[in-house]
Amino acid sequence: MEKKKLYRSVTDRKIAGVCGGIAEYLNVDVTIVRLVAVLLALFASGGVWLYIICIFVIPEPPAAEGTGGNPYENTGEPV
Repeated sequence: MEKKKLYRSVTDRKIAGVCGGIAEYLNVDVTIVRLVAVLLALFASGGVWLYIICIFVIPEPPAAEGTGGNPYENTGEPV
């Protein structure tokens, strides 16, 4: 079984792809993750700081070989 890795999303992002990446990793709807993030930002003092830290800690996925760094190329997904 291949080990799953947490990456920021390059296709489902509003700000930096953190919520989209977490949703992909946990296999849940991204709306739920975004709602939890907003609630943390509003009601927990560290919610915004946690998101900012995640932007720098969670990497973007590596580009596919031969794409020249374009993560959308050769994925089979419509752009």
